[in-house]
Amino acid sequence: MNGVHDMGGMHGLGPVAPEPKEPVFHAAWEGRVHAMTIASPTRGNIDVGRHQRELIPGPDYLRMTYYEKWFTSLCALLLKGGLVTAREIASGRADPGSPKATPRLAATDVAAAMASPSSYLREMEAGPAFQPGDRVRARNLNPTGHTRLPRYARGRVGVIQRRHGPHVLPDSNARGAGEDPRHLYTVCFAARELWGPDAPARDSVRLDLWEPYLEPA
Repeated sequence: MNGVHDMGGMHGLGPVAPEPKEPVFHAAWEGRVHAMTIASPTRGNIDVGRHQRELIPGPDYLRMTYYEKWFTSLCALLLKGGLVTAREIASGRADPGSPKATPRLAATDVAAAMASPSSYLREMEAGPAFQPGDRVRARNLNPTGHTRLPRYARGRVGVIQRRHGPHVLPDSNARGAGEDPRHLYTVCFAARELWGPDAPARDSVRLDLWEPYLEPA
């Protein structure tokens, strides 16, 4: 979808300032939010989680830190799924009469789960529409739902560099319409194609894009 979260190529947000020796978590609560998100029943569909963060109102999204966005999204998904009540979130305590579910992830299973991430590679009968070396144009889409096609690449021409096989299509999966696997490609865009003639001639950007995002150039 189009929103403030799609910041690639946007002006006026200030320089990117990398933090030397940046810690994994800046505070203990960030690690807890990460753990709760991984262990939550809502984690079964990562695209739904990403889209939920995109639904945070723009002013709030811009002022929030990374893990504040994760926490806000997690709370919303738990409420939508009927897994908690607003009262429980506000108090931080489970209602005495609430049903108790089996945890999705036991503490003893965490290490193995983190070391063996899920694969989004799938099988499909249709072959790829493009091959390495093909020139393609990113479609000028303006979806109201989730997509992994950034705005700055829409309408721009690039070259297929790699095929990755069929993968779960985030646009469909995020709205609960099924995995709808489609072929995934790495596409190389010249910086000048994206940013104009003032961009360095030798620079380029590589994006992993699904086949429905692309058309022959």
